Amino acid sequence: MFTKRFTVVPAAYVMLRDDDRVLLQLRQHTGYLDGHWALGAAGHVERGESVFQAACREAAEELGVGIEPDALTPLCVMHRTRGSGHAIDERVDFFFECRTWRGEPRRREPKYAADLRWVTLDALPEPVVPHERHVLEKLRDGTLEPVVPFGF
Repeated sequence: MFTKRFTVVPAAYVMLRDDDRVLLQLRQHTGYLDGHWALGAAGHVERGESVFQAACREAAEELGVGIEPDALTPLCVMHRTRGSGHAIDERVDFFFECRTWRGEPRRREPKYAADLRWVTLDALPEPVVPHERHVLEKLRDGTLEPVVPFGF
């Protein structure tokens, strides 16, 4: 019997953390939730790349910082959907916290990031990408679970 397999797109998110502050970027010209604040570095996992490699690559590409894979602390995995049934809308997101990196974070892709800002979890700007806000608020409240469904 043939079973149609469910397809998901994996992505890695890196939350740079400095004491009680996290680094957010303001999205622009991406085609997805432009004008929203988002974690400082995030992106799709490339073919043949581990999620840890993807997280380190994205941090270098977007923020110009060097991160070693063992500096990444897993926060949660989010399984999310937009309900369209299209693969692009079916996601598995790996969220990492990082407190140690080389270099000063900066906007390496100013076309796609209008601003970078350190903020506390108690004073998130508006608006934040909804699924990322969900993780940030749960982290702030101490209620973040290891596996998080979103949009179901």
